[in-house]
Amino acid sequence: MTVLETKDVVKQYAGHLALDKVNIRVPAGQVFGLLGPNGAGKTTLLRIINHITAPDAGEVLFNNRPSQADDIYRIGYLPEERGLYRKMKAGEQAVYIARLKGLTAAEAEKRLKRRFAKFDLTDWWNRRVEELSKGMQQKVQFIITLVHEPELLIFDEPFSGFDPLNAELLKNEILDLKQQGKTIIFSTHNMASVEELCDGIALIDHSQVVLQGELNDIRQKFKTNVYRIKTPQTHLQVADRIGTVISEESRAEQQLFLVAKNAAVSGRDFLSELIRENDITAFEEEIPSMNDIFIQLTNKQIR
Repeated sequence: MTVLETKDVVKQYAGHLALDKVNIRVPAGQVFGLLGPNGAGKTTLLRIINHITAPDAGEVLFNNRPSQADDIYRIGYLPEERGLYRKMKAGEQAVYIARLKGLTAAEAEKRLKRRFAKFDLTDWWNRRVEELSKGMQQKVQFIITLVHEPELLIFDEPFSGFDPLNAELLKNEILDLKQQGKTIIFSTHNMASVEELCDGIALIDHSQVVLQGELNDIRQKFKTNVYRIKTPQTHLQVADRIGTVISEESRAEQQLFLVAKNAAVSGRDFLSELIRENDITAFEEEIPSMNDIFIQLTNKQIR
């Protein structure tokens, strides 16, 4: 089942084409990564999904029907641009926003206090937002995003500014939400988090989707038939017909070799030949990371 789909979405701003016939499909119950360099169009797409702005062409489908304005009550959106009213108390503000999302004051306070406790924020309920650290404020906004228990959650750079401990807390919370059956769109530049959390991804560059699919399938697609081989030998015997040594490195009492396998040779025959001629202690295929794939496709470093 598909929770969200965009079809040929176009958005233009005064001389700048932000989105050019963008098509993405977000399956139910997945963590879906929306990736791309700065200025690629990710935030514009998220704003269209949330009815903050409208597309110039194309459509957004929610649960296989055209998205409507009241679908925002079924969506939780944490934008990259953080913003709380600094003079309001944290709990008071959270309850106010929860009521805008359709909850009664009593139900909002009950849900929020439970999550404030989980995120170690109970003592800050009656403190003004300006007294909270940046990380605490971000946790409050994360909690507000979840309070109405939406079926679709959208997080835009949720780990920005978090220390490793709190980033891990949020990662675990996102995985818990997935276990509860929520669908999550996760926009980030953190490729390590993508590999930890995401089931599928779409990569946007220059306003277009340049790559989309299941994460494991994509990594397999971009593999280069390179293998990491460890041996106590100082030289690795590799016949020209099966492959070529492309690098070697000494590590303690082991030698690490990277070997490019000839495409015509099967993995089984490649390994058999190596074992016949060498004392192999470790053998592993090099699968490119999402960071490698991102840089290859966009020609941009992650910042």
